[in-house]
Amino acid sequence: MRVYPTFFRLAFSWMDAERAHKIGFKGIRLAHASGAGRVLQKLTAPAPSLQTTAFGVTFPSPFGLAAGFDKEGHGIEALADLGFGHIEVGTITGQAQPGNDKPRLFRLVQDRAVINRMGFNNDGASAVAPRLKAARAALQRRYPSVRPVIGVNIGKTKVVELADAVDDYLVGARSLAPAADYLVVNVSSPNTPGLRLLQDVETLRPLLTAVGQEADRAAGRHVPLLVKIAPDLSDEDIDDVARLALDLKLDGIIATNTTIAREGLASPAETVEKCGAGGLSGAPLKQRSLEVLKRLKHATGSALSLVSVGGVESAQDVQERLDAGATLVQGYTAFLYEGPFWAARINKQLARNRRS
Repeated sequence: MRVYPTFFRLAFSWMDAERAHKIGFKGIRLAHASGAGRVLQKLTAPAPSLQTTAFGVTFPSPFGLAAGFDKEGHGIEALADLGFGHIEVGTITGQAQPGNDKPRLFRLVQDRAVINRMGFNNDGASAVAPRLKAARAALQRRYPSVRPVIGVNIGKTKVVELADAVDDYLVGARSLAPAADYLVVNVSSPNTPGLRLLQDVETLRPLLTAVGQEADRAAGRHVPLLVKIAPDLSDEDIDDVARLALDLKLDGIIATNTTIAREGLASPAETVEKCGAGGLSGAPLKQRSLEVLKRLKHATGSALSLVSVGGVESAQDVQERLDAGATLVQGYTAFLYEGPFWAARINKQLARNRRS
């Protein structure tokens, strides 16, 4: 019997969601700092059979942690202790910014979902870069063969006008690419005004081209480049992004970010309305995320890596995404409901399925 769901109900369910997140994340980091991380690392290490290669990088497991949990690179090593095959840090902007006003993070427990309008709160690229460099070096020492992978998700600073977005993304690419195993251009958060307009292919083309060139120049090597898209794009727009990714020879697409839709929720309408604007993540996103993945796979074949995220809760969900064409799978929201051994349970079940 799993203890965490009861612990969550008693300790966290009544608490402000952002405060609960900070307390939980601090606990994970304290466990690592105390030396418990070494024990956790042995208990949660993915089986060798789960090793996966995407865009030339070897991952210890196809299952990783999506951007949003560790926005500033404070807990990469601690999160690696828990069995994630990769940790995607961010979203990080060119300039430091506080994000949107609080409250800005809300749980819909009945739906196993979260609504957030955090607004890319982070310390800025120049402050985060040294943390990434230190974490990467530490992981290389601790995992001499195949280490957990560090992804870096970059976005637009809120005060920067859309006309100047490319230069702003280049600040992030320049600072962060040297310590990144892969880089993600986030143009799909609903919480930065106008950001999703950058998903238009005519705007996206020069942005991705410039970021890719600057990342490789700054790192002195090819840094795999991916773009993260919204589930709210039309099927035609998804096809356009797929064609653009192929044309630019991107390394991958991450599908999908949070949704602005609110259909089919079990939570009372007044509860949902009280949360206000923001991106919805978690179980309600499962079907649309899978649909987008299948459409992208049909459009791109095996030419690039697809990373599926949205509504992933179990090893069965992960396997379904892999079977549908994903190379990697990410989760986040279910981590809040399932607790610190969530990734390890998923990895064990995936390994068991591969042996059977």
